[in-house]
Amino acid sequence: MSIAPKDEQFETLLQYLKQSRGFDFTGYKRPSLMRLTKKRMQRVDIESYSDYLDYLQVHPAEVNHLFDALLINVTAFFRDTSAWQALANETIPRIMAAKPDREPIRVWTAGCATGEEAYTIAIVLAEILGAEGFRSRVKIYATDLDEEALNCGRQATYSSKGVQELPEELRRKYFDVSGRDTYTFRNDFRRCVIFGRHDLVQHAPIPRLDLLICRNTLMYFTADTQARILARFHFGLIETGFLFVGKAEMLLTHANLFQPANLKYRIFSKVATISMRDRLLVMADSGNTEASNQIVANMRLRDEAIENNPVAQIVVDVQGNLVLANRSARILFGLTSHDLGRPLQDLELSYRPAELRSRIDQAYAERRSVVIPNVELMRGEDNITSLEIQVIPLLETNADILGVSIVFNDITRYSQLERELQRSTQELETAYEELQSSNEELETTNEELQSTNEELETTNEELQSTNEELETMNEELQSSNEELHTTNEELRLRTEELNRVNIFFDSVLISLRIGMVVLDNRLSVQLWNNGVEDLWGLRAEEAMGRFFFDLDIGLPVEKLRGSIRAAQPANPDEQELILDAVNRRGKNIRCRVICTSLIVGNQPQGIILLMDERLE
Repeated sequence: MSIAPKDEQFETLLQYLKQSRGFDFTGYKRPSLMRLTKKRMQRVDIESYSDYLDYLQVHPAEVNHLFDALLINVTAFFRDTSAWQALANETIPRIMAAKPDREPIRVWTAGCATGEEAYTIAIVLAEILGAEGFRSRVKIYATDLDEEALNCGRQATYSSKGVQELPEELRRKYFDVSGRDTYTFRNDFRRCVIFGRHDLVQHAPIPRLDLLICRNTLMYFTADTQARILARFHFGLIETGFLFVGKAEMLLTHANLFQPANLKYRIFSKVATISMRDRLLVMADSGNTEASNQIVANMRLRDEAIENNPVAQIVVDVQGNLVLANRSARILFGLTSHDLGRPLQDLELSYRPAELRSRIDQAYAERRSVVIPNVELMRGEDNITSLEIQVIPLLETNADILGVSIVFNDITRYSQLERELQRSTQELETAYEELQSSNEELETTNEELQSTNEELETTNEELQSTNEELETMNEELQSSNEELHTTNEELRLRTEELNRVNIFFDSVLISLRIGMVVLDNRLSVQLWNNGVEDLWGLRAEEAMGRFFFDLDIGLPVEKLRGSIRAAQPANPDEQELILDAVNRRGKNIRCRVICTSLIVGNQPQGIILLMDERLE
């Protein structure tokens, strides 16, 4: 998988953020960071990273806006409801079953943003434990890099839109209405939730955890950084702890630390007993020093040599627990990864095909290898495997006993050859050649399988990276969608306000008993109210948009030219005329006309004519 070359200008920008504000984005995925930074640069109309760095240095407040863009705080109460239901119905009961009554329950929500997920797990635990049990036993640690988001979480106050996905029963039970449109999480439960700033890459993990929630956060980091963070998570969890991650985060390449408890909803349990190799890998992930790298390389070499040994082999520690079984042993005796760490005496292997416990005691007592020859293993009605078992004590340099290595040499073929040797030397030579050929084919097949497995792992990592990138883009789109919803709501409120003003304005015009005509600068009719209709009998739809002096009404409009012309250049004085006219009923009347200029923003925008019948 090719690695895109680094953009030097962008790396210089990240280095400035690290030096000036202490934010280290070294372990974050570059495509996501660059896309989010470009989005912010478009807001301030800047094209290049170097120009944007100059802008940051001149405008320090812009750094806060950039952090808001880079640290996407997309979250919600009970986000992915079905995953939370699985956590409540399956995982929490397992945590409770493994803990004595009244023992504290410790939860860490890493990358908590504005706190919705921290209060979600609080609601889940309160529903299971009850109010008193929750307050006395539960401690929830909520951490994030964004101090502003943490302050929102500490206040625990959310809008009605933010809690609308919660069932009405839970809103009433766990939230107090603190305003016309705001809800605040219950104060007595809020004391059990502690917010603090924490850098997953730089800071030590919170210890002795029963549950660790880190959803849609790991996907922003590179694979190496994810490995270091997961090593810290493994250290922070107790042996029966669980890790709850986002739907794009599979952890399939970290099976030495976590195993799926519910893969569909991304809930993983800690691998309680890990090998020395895995412990060293955790150390390397935490420090990544040259010495630990060399140790890890040596341990991997030894581990692979044992794992791929065609001879079945197991290792039992001095306490009698099975700590290692290579591939051949697992296949031969049907062992699984769950059997590692179990007492040997609880396994069928301890007494079948041979009684091993007494031989182990003998090897300890005599401090030498004990051989059990010609052991037959029944693997079907007609399939019998002959074994020679060696029990080898493992001693430290000071002669202290560490455990035993038990090797199961398959001598089935050799036993057959011994019997055939009595019949013919030629048959023995032929059988030996067949054995050699079989071993070579087995090694070739094993190499091909290993090569195929490596290709599949590479493909899986590429697919995982693509999936995480898509999930990142989805969260960015969700953030933009929320901004659009907010803008749309503001437009809707302004439209409603404009409609109310229009209705009020129309009502005033309808209620106005005096006739009113508004002309634009070209003397075209822009307003023709009911009073004018009642005077001259010409409807508004017939008059609107027409040149005023083209109207055929009972008013001698030509006599108004002088007054209108005088009012056009923003003349503040009113022009009043009394004209003889004929109303819509054909009655001769005296009509008073007041002509004044229409001023908008200190500029003349037309003429207002007020007309009414003058009573003698």
